[in-house]
Amino acid sequence: QVQLVESGGGLVQAGGSLRLSCAASGRTFSSGYMAWFRQAPKKEREFVAAITWSDRSTNADSVKGRFTITRDSAKNTVYLQMNSLKPEDNTVYYCAATWDKNYKVIPTTPTQYDYWGQGTQVTVSS
Repeated sequence: QVQLVESGGGLVQAGGSLRLSCAASGRTFSSGYMAWFRQAPKKEREFVAAITWSDRSTNADSVKGRFTITRDSAKNTVYLQMNSLKPEDNTVYYCAATWDKNYKVIPTTPTQYDYWGQGTQVTVSS
């Protein structure tokens, strides 16, 4: 059974940095896609960044130049390095994963992912 466990959220001042981690168990990262989404209250879940087993990655325009997604295959963990945080980044961040899909383009919508973590809160104070 696949489980995704996020960590690393917390309180940071605007302009600061945080690194989120997502540890996957139950499957290795081979042939997988992993991503970060975020969701504010009463809003739709929003794509942040995604990475493939072959290290292709993509970011949302709203975080380009500030957030970086990376992976450590040995630890079966994906990271989201968040720099220059803004008050509008203040929300819950979710890790997502799927495997064995032959997507031609890196998936960026929630319905393309099968497994989700419980979420981790990022609070950015102004």
